[in-house]
Amino acid sequence: MQVTKIKKEESIVNVDVEKIGFSERFSFGLGDFGTNLMYALMVTFLTYFYTDTVGISAALTGTIMFGVRILDTIVGLIVGTLVDKTQSKMGKSRPWVFWTAIPFGISGFLMSTVPNIGYNGKVIYVIITYVLVNIIFEASNIPYGSLVSLISRDSYERSVLSIFRNFLSTIGSMLVGVITLPLVAFFGDNQQGWIITFGIYGFFTALCLIVTSLGTKERVKPVYVPKEKVRFKKVLKTIFENKYWLMIFFYLLFYFVYLTASSTITVYYAEYILHDKTTISWISLAQSLPVFAVLLVISPVIKRIGKRNTAIIGSFITLIGILLPLLNTTNLSLIIFASILKGIGGAPLGATMFAFLADTIDYGEWISRIRMEGILFSAGTVGQTLGMGLGSAVVGWLLGASGFISGSSTQGLSVLNMIILLFIAVPAVVMIINLLILWRFNLDKIYPQIVSDLSNKRYKER
Repeated sequence: MQVTKIKKEESIVNVDVEKIGFSERFSFGLGDFGTNLMYALMVTFLTYFYTDTVGISAALTGTIMFGVRILDTIVGLIVGTLVDKTQSKMGKSRPWVFWTAIPFGISGFLMSTVPNIGYNGKVIYVIITYVLVNIIFEASNIPYGSLVSLISRDSYERSVLSIFRNFLSTIGSMLVGVITLPLVAFFGDNQQGWIITFGIYGFFTALCLIVTSLGTKERVKPVYVPKEKVRFKKVLKTIFENKYWLMIFFYLLFYFVYLTASSTITVYYAEYILHDKTTISWISLAQSLPVFAVLLVISPVIKRIGKRNTAIIGSFITLIGILLPLLNTTNLSLIIFASILKGIGGAPLGATMFAFLADTIDYGEWISRIRMEGILFSAGTVGQTLGMGLGSAVVGWLLGASGFISGSSTQGLSVLNMIILLFIAVPAVVMIINLLILWRFNLDKIYPQIVSDLSNKRYKER
């Protein structure tokens, strides 16, 4: 493989290599714990809150969520560009995590405070607050995501950071899944209960993001800094020449369709198929607890067989867990066991997906001599954003099409069949698509060469 040294007229910037300690890893992971408190609340309970408490139709709720996510793609690209242009004592990404921490918590809280101002008034309020929280989410999550590529260039260290991130985010998801409905019931089992619950989560979301911004350090600098400003046309060309980034873009899109649709439909499944919505606490617990056990041992597995192979194994286990309820859709014990399998399989996926994205940034720098953490992470998380919106929208649209009645304690047979379809068939199809993507993703094989070349200020011959 041919490599060429960088031209002398370009400004060389040495990469600072430091050992990363436990406190910094924990501080980094804590950011996703806080973010996931609000994210899990949104994807698991927000649709249910809008339909069964606020009284907005399922189809309209799905349309709102998808429409806002389309807007988010534009916001995300703008944020990514601004992050790349940011220069401060804190670095490029950390300032954004700090600046958006408190606004993110407040905007999340505001989603629950829908006033009783008539149906149209409620819809307008929901749209405004949902747009607001998603804009701030993008402004926080994109720089947070790109931070992993700035803390270290070492692929294994990025995997460890991603493990910490996934471990703590899973704790956040588990807490939301297990205690949200009990908290709402404790505070009145009405909209006031939801408002207080959203407020609690919003406070801890802001606090955790502040800790992340202050407890981490940006070390990685570009191998070289071009003297001339990189034109937008060149940026687009660089993105679309990065085949591995394109793969991960679609991987994230489909993975977050799976995550969001599965999380959103579970509360409906618990209430209308299992006839006890409180069982969602047990399902969430069953899916979350195995993640911790897997994450404790996954680091040496990744080191031995690579991120891609680890993710493929996780996808197969997840697919089995998705399909298992076909044996008996109303058996809670079987659903719990299936959730355990989904948790075991999901741990490797969560531990590797953003490390994959970080590696594609190095690949892009290697083939183009341009390093763009902010833009590539923002463009990559467009897949995540669209996946989240599409996952929520699919649930809302299909429930609406099947005749779902907002606020009703009973639903027709067509609705019940649709809930089962959304709980099993849709996630299974999406997981199979992602397995095919992973099968073609072989960046692990050449990544050591990429790191060696960049460390020695070389790039791939074009």
